[in-house]
Amino acid sequence: MDIASLLDRSGFLQGMGEKSRRSLAAICVERQAVRKEILFFEGEHGEALYLLASGSVSLFKTTADGKEVVIKVVRPGEIFAEVILFEQDIYPVSATAKTACRVFLLPRRQFYALLDDAAFRDDFIGMLMRKQRYLADRIRFLTTHDVEDRFFIFLREQFGENERIVPPLSNKDMAAAIGVTPETYSRLLARLSGEGKIVMVGKTIRLQKGFWKSRNVPG
Repeated sequence: MDIASLLDRSGFLQGMGEKSRRSLAAICVERQAVRKEILFFEGEHGEALYLLASGSVSLFKTTADGKEVVIKVVRPGEIFAEVILFEQDIYPVSATAKTACRVFLLPRRQFYALLDDAAFRDDFIGMLMRKQRYLADRIRFLTTHDVEDRFFIFLREQFGENERIVPPLSNKDMAAAIGVTPETYSRLLARLSGEGKIVMVGKTIRLQKGFWKSRNVPG
């Protein structure tokens, strides 16, 4: 997939005009990262925002006692570190490659130069409004669906309607993805296993045959 199409798929920039996408594609710098490679550190001066093309990236903060708290697991097609464009010029979190991944950097200075063009600027403002609506939808998702529904929605979105799933994420990261603590996530798995809704074999999650057809998982 070419970079312009990837930009259009991203939740952050989706819907910008073709000319704007071409302008963004022209400033992108490709980077390959190996598993566990740090892309940037919390507190580091922000030189670029990132677009994930493939693989998985974890965004985390480090507590005073040295513990890492996962804030978000980034999926392909998502932009991250966009906060450096307007809110602050340092990264508020660290980013590490959970798997080998391919990312595109959009340098901050070149991005600002694009905003001098009125057509691009109008496109970008429209995108920001869509981002605001997305965040409102995310809050609504967390407040209107219980943790069990969020778990199965996440499985379907990430892995499709398969009855055998081997998540490439740790339990801590799975918990972060559905908006709960690791302890709550562990209790959820234990409850679902006890109710016969899933069977855990190591990291493998097995669902009942015909699960997706028989259960009305919210869209």
